[in-house]
Amino acid sequence: MNGKLIIISAPSGSGKSTIINWLMTEHPELRLAFSISCTSRAPRGTEQNGVEYFFLSPEEFRKKIDNGEFLEYEEVYEGRFYGTLKSQVEAQSAQGQNVVFDVDVKGGCAIKKFYGDRALSLFIQPPSIEELRHRLESRATDAPEVIDQRIARAEYELTFAPQFDRTVVNDQLEVACQEAYEIISEFLE
Repeated sequence: MNGKLIIISAPSGSGKSTIINWLMTEHPELRLAFSISCTSRAPRGTEQNGVEYFFLSPEEFRKKIDNGEFLEYEEVYEGRFYGTLKSQVEAQSAQGQNVVFDVDVKGGCAIKKFYGDRALSLFIQPPSIEELRHRLESRATDAPEVIDQRIARAEYELTFAPQFDRTVVNDQLEVACQEAYEIISEFLE
């Protein structure tokens, strides 16, 4: 039986990755597997082709774009692409995996549009922009101007929330994790 598709998007600092990791670690019965994306950047550290990403040259990536092979893609910087291949998603789904997409809001909307009811789109929302700023500042990983850029992007991304099937407000992490689990469990039944 084919697996289903779960799209999870959120502004940076909303807790999306933490929630996804909790779901995958604590609930193996959900049979969740990350969608393996493509990138035109070089592997970092111990990354392996076909495990973390499929590593393509910018030319190979552009050829796949021209052939319409991507569900969604983005050129983040000149010649630096990230994207999701339709064929990879179908292969994982055919193995019975419920494929999880950890994507930006535009990518999430594109995947949902392509798959319709076969996919659940979930938007993880911070309780407020002020709380999001506090979280980003407390990470102490970004310069103030980078945090300002992330906040401006978050304000823009929040406008996409109504296009998603469900929204989880991550005010308390444990509650947000449980709510995401219940929504996904219901969708998979």
